[in-house]
Amino acid sequence: MTSLSRELVFLILQFLDEEKFKETVHKLEQESGFFFNMRYFEDMVTSGEWEEVEKYLSGFTKVDDNRYSMKIFFEIRKQKYLEALDKRDRAKAVEILVKDLKVFAAFNEELFKEITQLLTLENFRDNEQLSKYGDTKSARGIMLAELKKLIEANPLFRDKLQFPTLKNSRLRTLINQSLNWQHQLCKNPRPNPDIKTLFVDHSCGQPNGARAPSPVTNPLMGAVPKPAGFPPLSAHGAAPAALPTTIAGWMANPSPVAHPSASAGPIGLTATNNAAILKRPRTPPSNNAAMDYQTADSEYVLKRSRPFGISDEANNLAVNLLPPYPSQSHGQSSYSSDDLPRSVVMTLNLGSVVKSMDFHPVQQILLLVGTNMGDVMVYELLSHERVAVRNFKVWDLGACSMPLQTSLANDYSASVNRVMWSPDGTLFALLSISLFQIDAHVGSVNDLAFSYPNKQLCVVTCGEDRVIKVWDAATGAKQYTFEGHEAPVYSVCPHHKENIQFIFSTATDGKIKAWLYDNMGSRVDYDAPGHSSTTMAYSADGTRLFSCGTNKEGDSYLVEWNESEGAVKRTYNGLGKRSGGIVQFDTTKNRFLAAGDEFMVKFWEMDDVNLLTSFDADGGLPASPCIRFNKEGILLAVSTNDNGVKILANSDGIRLLRTMENRTFDASRVASAAVVKAPAINSFGSANISVGTGVGDRTPPVAAMVGLNNDSRSLVDVKPRIADEQLDKSRIPKQTDINESSQCRSLRLPDNLTAMRVSRLIYTNSGMAILALASNAVHKLWKWQRNERNASGKATTSVQPQLWQPPSGILMTNDISDTNPEDAVPCFALSKNDSYVMSASGGKISLFNMMTFKTMTTFMPPPPAATFLAFHPQDNNIIAIGMEDSTIQIYNVRVDEVKTKLKGHQKRITGLAFSHSLNVLVSSGADSQLCVWSTDGWEKQASKFLQPQPGRTLAPVADTRVQFHQDQIHLLAIHESQIAIYEAPKLECLKQWFPREATGPITHATYSCDSQSIYVSFEDGSVNVLTATGLRVRCRISPTAYLPQNQSLRVYPLVIAAHPSEPTQFALGLTDGGVHVLEPLESEGKWGTINPTENGAGPSTAAGAAGSEQPQR
Repeated sequence: MTSLSRELVFLILQFLDEEKFKETVHKLEQESGFFFNMRYFEDMVTSGEWEEVEKYLSGFTKVDDNRYSMKIFFEIRKQKYLEALDKRDRAKAVEILVKDLKVFAAFNEELFKEITQLLTLENFRDNEQLSKYGDTKSARGIMLAELKKLIEANPLFRDKLQFPTLKNSRLRTLINQSLNWQHQLCKNPRPNPDIKTLFVDHSCGQPNGARAPSPVTNPLMGAVPKPAGFPPLSAHGAAPAALPTTIAGWMANPSPVAHPSASAGPIGLTATNNAAILKRPRTPPSNNAAMDYQTADSEYVLKRSRPFGISDEANNLAVNLLPPYPSQSHGQSSYSSDDLPRSVVMTLNLGSVVKSMDFHPVQQILLLVGTNMGDVMVYELLSHERVAVRNFKVWDLGACSMPLQTSLANDYSASVNRVMWSPDGTLFALLSISLFQIDAHVGSVNDLAFSYPNKQLCVVTCGEDRVIKVWDAATGAKQYTFEGHEAPVYSVCPHHKENIQFIFSTATDGKIKAWLYDNMGSRVDYDAPGHSSTTMAYSADGTRLFSCGTNKEGDSYLVEWNESEGAVKRTYNGLGKRSGGIVQFDTTKNRFLAAGDEFMVKFWEMDDVNLLTSFDADGGLPASPCIRFNKEGILLAVSTNDNGVKILANSDGIRLLRTMENRTFDASRVASAAVVKAPAINSFGSANISVGTGVGDRTPPVAAMVGLNNDSRSLVDVKPRIADEQLDKSRIPKQTDINESSQCRSLRLPDNLTAMRVSRLIYTNSGMAILALASNAVHKLWKWQRNERNASGKATTSVQPQLWQPPSGILMTNDISDTNPEDAVPCFALSKNDSYVMSASGGKISLFNMMTFKTMTTFMPPPPAATFLAFHPQDNNIIAIGMEDSTIQIYNVRVDEVKTKLKGHQKRITGLAFSHSLNVLVSSGADSQLCVWSTDGWEKQASKFLQPQPGRTLAPVADTRVQFHQDQIHLLAIHESQIAIYEAPKLECLKQWFPREATGPITHATYSCDSQSIYVSFEDGSVNVLTATGLRVRCRISPTAYLPQNQSLRVYPLVIAAHPSEPTQFALGLTDGGVHVLEPLESEGKWGTINPTENGAGPSTAAGAAGSEQPQR
């Protein structure tokens, strides 16, 4: 059953309850199995209606489903049996014993014999275990408390104990809205229509000249009939219709509530401890003793069960087993106003007024700019140079109407009002303002944005014609048209909550609407503060909604919305009065808001309505400057009065620019990046059009995805390639060799625990700690402290960290069962907020709390043992587990269930990597094979074995690891014999690199955090720094540069980890148990030199080209 059908059942349940169809309600609950009504169940148990109790339970579980279910049925039947004995009804007791309790003999024969022997006793209380059995009422109460805990802990009841939060009479409201909509479509609407049936669509009778009422409107997210509309549909035709739901009703789910643990221990005769009922008081009664459907006004919230077999502490997590993955949440607490980019580091002179800007999402030193003269430019910040430019023009002038051609011939130029990179940076879109219809809209196109409805990249546009349109970014085909605004549409803001995609749109009259991708009309209709022309934006993690706008009187408003309540949550103070233009704003780091206002840039903390700070960027700003943060919030572009752009940076931004300052830029690289999967310009076909053509006849949009090489040929199949041209050897930079400790910065982390070889190593997502897993199954955590020498608190070679342990002194130690940990394949995965680590060392998988080091739960005992772990990027409860038997298990932690098992490898799984943009999982095995799996249906999409070096063969068993590039398309494959770059999802090999034999096999490798470098470790103890694009050795670090000279044993790195925000820092885990952190000298700021042709966003050399430590061979 689809999710919408399931929701319809809930609406019907609510309706039946409101209409007092009690028996029907509970029958539907049982037959659908969607909602277990705990209150109804309690009443039946208290009344001793045992047949009805079991019949109701049968809609949700059977006796032998799991140990929780078995104990639930056993407790009920045992109580029924004891009550028959207490009444001296031996015949009834025998019937219950044979008919109901005998089924448990197969599981515990001794228990069944003991129950049978109770028949021989004059009073069953003579049995020692039942000596505390009281009267029937108290016994039922005690049993009921135990049953509730068992039900809440039973995975089969998960998500079935809480009724969705609904407004009263929600089904009636939807029907009212439908009738309202039907009435507005009437050709001859009556002022007061007489609705007599729901069996057919409503239609008014004879024409009477009446005008249909306007669509229903309500503050932020709802709709109510206007007085002139038809009367509301209600139970008796008198009660007013309930207000429609807020936006939370169609895109959000209620948060579950944690509950105490329940024992699913062995079934037995022992009477349940009376203390249990005292510790867990009965649920407070509601007005309806038999029904407890959750509404927005309910005070009682049903408890939700927790994951199978997990302790109370694990259950204290916010929602499910692990907290959700908020973007950048790990570092939020460390931000301060000092993190704001305030230092002016450069000024770019454009020559025309800046209308829009956008930083490249991957190459953060690329700035895309659109101007009032129709120019679209890409600036490279390091060189301050414009590396690409094109002027907007109509692609097919002959297809335009004669009035438009005449206007364009008279030196017509169009202002580029909006520019935007696609989310992966492989193409960009632009729109231009004109006074005529050009392809997309009648009149000017006011805004555009990228979206992913149905996992397909689309462009959303809006314009003066009051229409919003959605276009396929690959073909230019129109997908959806949304009409309903009564004024020109000013901006659009696509977004998604879980799997629900929607679009906010704002109009110049201050109206805000929301649309689903279904051509069914606006879902909400409300007013922006001050009826302003408003822009909306979400915080980076997608959890908070903000808007900023300026009305015709010049009053500006910056607010945060409460989506669940449909109201303004907070209004920020500090914007000027009578603004000279429309104030623009941006968000960054899930913490700050910024707006260009009163010739300066103003900042607010999201949780504080008062102005945090403001600065004028050394002067020269317009009244309402255009502003734009880069993805990390460390650079800020601000437009100036003299047709320029100032770039502001914080300390991290300055460090980024310094790290990359000697890299020159190749414009052709931008072109290759910008045309990936872009449509042919000519594919935006233009029919013959004229001014004022009807909305239904328009062709694809002026918002074009373009390459910067002005190539008008078909670009659909153009792929980024690593150029295979023969390079001028004089341009190939000389490899830098680091042989002494004075040539780099290194730090061996302090360790007073048993030294065992480091099997796994990772930085925490905050960059403030390093976690290692040793071969003896013990974890070690080093934390850097924030102090005067280390203001950021991040990992550094300048300050010694602390080998951290909780006050209890316990160690995080994996279960090793009967295995030898030295022979096991260790693996772990860290939660995105650094709070939990999932880990295994040949035994069960353990979940540890990183603050207390306590084991939250263990699961999946071997065989087979887990050999690799990876969290699903969109759902932290889904884990991909690579196994020793070559399978991959997709495991849902919350319900303790293996959703599916993937088979495609011949040997153990040694690597897993998710791409959230491609919706695939890539696996690698000890069989040197790569497989691509769709995360939608978990089907295998492609597989490929690594290609050996010519004249060589691959080892029959060798670990192969995989890691996605920052662009989520290119894939790094690491094997003891080679480094290779593949393009997912087809696994096309773009480049290979084979090491010199003298270095020994590759032990590990990883991308740097910016995906510009690859750090590779070898068995001889050396580390190579490769360029990520050309796979050329930029720097070689000898073991003598970081290891002591008097080493008696051969020591080398087994694992290597890259810092999550410092591109030049990495850590090594060694065979002697040591962990070393390495950085280049501060005076250098980088590892070695960079080839000018290899400074770009992603791999770009010819497919299959093999590289080595020599340029080519």
